[in-house]
Amino acid sequence: MENENIITQLSIFISNEPGRLAAIAEILKEFKINVKGLNLAESSEFGILRAIVDEPDKAYDLIRSRGVIVKKTDMIGIGMRDPPGSLFEAADVLGKAGINIEYGYAYSGKTLNSLFVRVDDTESAIDVLKKAGIKLIKKSEI
Repeated sequence: MENENIITQLSIFISNEPGRLAAIAEILKEFKINVKGLNLAESSEFGILRAIVDEPDKAYDLIRSRGVIVKKTDMIGIGMRDPPGSLFEAADVLGKAGINIEYGYAYSGKTLNSLFVRVDDTESAIDVLKKAGIKLIKKSEI
């Protein structure tokens, strides 16, 4: 059975030049795929757009069909509260369990604040976060 707490992220490799991000955004717009969270990292020659979208499998197929390199990555969405210390709670639980956060980025909206993280042991991370009472975001909530 599929784990509802594992969220699929798309890592889209795009050349670092004007208009390339717009080209990817146009594909998503054309097929009414909504971006829920993203991070854009760059180097001198290319960028990596890491995106959480509402239809990752569809977006993956469409982007690949346009000749763009794209990869799927398992992520965890951690529900964040507003008070100071919310980030510490989740990071502390994972760190004490020996689970490394490889990278992450946040989304804050009117009804949902979340931190999307890539960890080195997804299943164990989900388990320890749940046991600590930390809210996890489900795929269906994206």
